[in-house]
Amino acid sequence: SVVIPAHNEEGGIARILESMLRGAEPGELQIVVIANGCKDRTAEVARSVSPDVQVIETDVPSKTNALNLGDAASQHFPRFYVDADVIFTIDAIRAVAEALKDGTSLVAAPRIGLDFSQCSWFVKAFYDIWMRMPYLQDSIGGAGVYAVSEPGRRRFDQFPPITADDLYVRLHFKPTEQRLVKSCQSTVIPPRDLATLIKIKTRAHFGDQEL
Repeated sequence: SVVIPAHNEEGGIARILESMLRGAEPGELQIVVIANGCKDRTAEVARSVSPDVQVIETDVPSKTNALNLGDAASQHFPRFYVDADVIFTIDAIRAVAEALKDGTSLVAAPRIGLDFSQCSWFVKAFYDIWMRMPYLQDSIGGAGVYAVSEPGRRRFDQFPPITADDLYVRLHFKPTEQRLVKSCQSTVIPPRDLATLIKIKTRAHFGDQEL
């Protein structure tokens, strides 16, 4: 099952859905998109991609509430939690799912890839350094995607109303129970300019402090 919270993602939701469905076998994926507090056509666009995409709409503009709604609608494991603004292919889904099969790893994620095609020089320079941090060499954070096995999902109840949902999940697992699958990647599109980068990083630091 793939849970995708989406807040005003009209411009990008089709991209992530098409990247996952392209090459997938019929019935291989259960995809649940939760359009939370949207003021645009996110839900309509998601439904138009494929009849296999289940769309849930809520007026509450909360990612963690959307994750809980998606969990309630999901039926299968491993369970993927995917940001709506990344590119994640069926081959990558299969590779991450395979990494959870032996039961040793309970949570897994692909390595992060970055698309700089629309970014300013400063943003590229920032991420050139950021990608060298030891944190990103072995951590499952930062890719906008993580997956948990069924035993792993039993480690925590509902998502609490916090900003850093991915860090919240990681803290439930020992390092030996986490797996970074370096053979595949999730492609993240960084902010285009300095102002947006500062906004995103400020939110990330707030999320860490809040947790």
